[in-house]
Amino acid sequence: MGRRKVIGVLGGMGPAATADFYQKIIRATPAASDQDHLTVLIYSNPQVPDRTAAIRGEGPDPLPVLVAGVELLVRGGADLIAIPCVTAHYFYDGLQRATAVPILHLVGETVTAVLSRHPGRRRVGLLATTGTLQARLFEAFFEPRGLQVLRPDPQVQTALVMGAIYRVKAEGAHPALRERIHGAAEHLIRRGAEVIVAGCTEVPLLVQDGDLSIPVVDATLVLAEAAVRAALAEEFSSGASSQRCYKDP
Repeated sequence: MGRRKVIGVLGGMGPAATADFYQKIIRATPAASDQDHLTVLIYSNPQVPDRTAAIRGEGPDPLPVLVAGVELLVRGGADLIAIPCVTAHYFYDGLQRATAVPILHLVGETVTAVLSRHPGRRRVGLLATTGTLQARLFEAFFEPRGLQVLRPDPQVQTALVMGAIYRVKAEGAHPALRERIHGAAEHLIRRGAEVIVAGCTEVPLLVQDGDLSIPVVDATLVLAEAAVRAALAEEFSSGASSQRCYKDP
């Protein structure tokens, strides 16, 4: 087996989601001792400008800060990059153009996971930031594969989903915030969702598979598993070609 690849994590968006992602990398790694685990470089920068605000034209462009973070990880020896922030993937193309190191695409990995794990379910309820919804990040990958994305109604999105996401960044996960996210998920189930995608890396802190009457796909866990597979693989193609592959219907 060739040299194991070093995983670079571009994190801090937010810190709790980054910590959760690293725990999931550990759990996804086949290891019987410390030495069996992977080398992981984590750059957690909470000062990255708000991604949703930028997409809505209400804040500064985070791309230069994200590129600087990728460059730091590459200088540190990262062979591949994972970003445990869904909304940051709006800037994926610019990030991948800035480096020769492949960047995993969280949304592309998630659509593959939904199709392989729940092949009979075509209506996907999405719990994500308003920036992710506005950018149609999931629709760009899911709709060509025959999956319908159901979004919360605007009032539910603002009061329950975004309210919980921003508060968990500040307060951590607690029962009141779990009730908000569960309420938003139940709203999507009533509208016909057959599977829920936790499409923001704060959302799995509040709802997990088994909590609801339908399956929950944790995008953070999907990305962690993909990072482990890539780090253990003999060969790994560029992130740009991986993205094109995922977009093919």
